[in-house]
Amino acid sequence: MDVNPPLGMLAELTHRCPLHCPYCSNPIELITRDAELSTEDWLSVLSQARELGVLQVHMSGGEPLARPDLPELVAHASDLGCYVNLVTSGLGLTEARLDDLVARGLAHVQLSTQAATAERANLLAGANAHSRKLAAGALIKKSGLPLSLNVVLHRKNHDQLAGIIELAEEMGVDRLELANTQYYGWALRNRDALMPTREQLAEAEPIVRAATARLRGRMEIIYVVADYYEPYPKPCMYGWGARQLTVAPDGTVLPCPAATAIETLKLDNVKDTPLAEIWYRGESFNAYRGEDWMSDTCRTCDRRSIDFGGCRCQAFLLTGDAAATDPVCSRSPQRDVVDVILAAPKAQVDLVMRKPTVTR
Repeated sequence: MDVNPPLGMLAELTHRCPLHCPYCSNPIELITRDAELSTEDWLSVLSQARELGVLQVHMSGGEPLARPDLPELVAHASDLGCYVNLVTSGLGLTEARLDDLVARGLAHVQLSTQAATAERANLLAGANAHSRKLAAGALIKKSGLPLSLNVVLHRKNHDQLAGIIELAEEMGVDRLELANTQYYGWALRNRDALMPTREQLAEAEPIVRAATARLRGRMEIIYVVADYYEPYPKPCMYGWGARQLTVAPDGTVLPCPAATAIETLKLDNVKDTPLAEIWYRGESFNAYRGEDWMSDTCRTCDRRSIDFGGCRCQAFLLTGDAAATDPVCSRSPQRDVVDVILAAPKAQVDLVMRKPTVTR
């Protein structure tokens, strides 16, 4: 099949992070500092990515500010002609550091927060972080950069949805992403505690709809649904290996950020294989491209070019088969797997907090 060049790359510079977020989608076993790519390695990855066709580079983690070489990486990506986005908790962002990054070509910042109130947000972050995030947001607005705010929604903060939107307004956010939890990594481990109720989701929909209409032209609101409750799965990033790629801190190249969840997938590393070779001919990138891999359920479905069979990682985690129809789909022969999860009592289960790693 014909394969187009990628448009974007998620550069996970490090898994080190000062927060304990129990919904983190990074792997349970995080990549350690001594296994991270060097500055020279990352400069090479960025050059290869631009030559491959990448136009947007999202520098993330973990917390990318934990890398002292972040300014050099931002400058290199910008000099190559890429639009550079920083995905950050905001902790460690000072006015001087931000001014330096802007001068080197940083074009956008995506800031995270956990809830509307400091008490709840700090509890979920496992750190006294909320006020520092608000301060970081003010610095970003002062710099003139566009600011996106990302909030992962779950049972422990859905009741603050209206307040989260109000907080985003007060911060002057340009784009608000309200993303219901995706169950990979620590989020999967904490699924019983994080899964929202039907009642919470029913209450959320009109709140989001009204805010979207009221703020149109001032703030874009993106609402990512809780797909366990939906009749059809969300599209997998425009299709597996179609527009985006992820490079993990150790150089492993992923067709999607959660692809390490698929234990049967052979993943390549940019230290061993050129990025272009991995994108066009890598076994992992071609595993679920197109439609040949699909089961009869997906291949004969009129939605196959809309949701691409759903999430391969979710299919593997729920069924053990990454080529299965995503079980959240109402047409999946294994939908009962999800129905059993949803039917379980929503007991008050304690969250298991991810351990932070903050060394620089």
